[in-house]
Amino acid sequence: MGICSSCFGGPSGEYSTMDAASDPEARRRQMAEAAEKRLKEQEGRGVRDPEGLKQKQKRMEELERKQAMAGGEQQGEGLRWQVG
Repeated sequence: MGICSSCFGGPSGEYSTMDAASDPEARRRQMAEAAEKRLKEQEGRGVRDPEGLKQKQKRMEELERKQAMAGGEQQGEGLRWQVG
């Protein structure tokens, strides 16, 4: 058993020195980068052209924003009820 323990990264293994040497801020930054990478990969999953999709979403948001602005100006110009 003593022969194989060096294969599993014992006290002088790369994993233990990397873990002990990294400070909490560096680990936090690495974890944040990994999370961003995962989100980006999930975002593009199932989409042929992720950039095209982003552009289309941006255009739709701009169109909705313009319609909201135009709708706010024309609030008094809706249908009128005539009574009598």
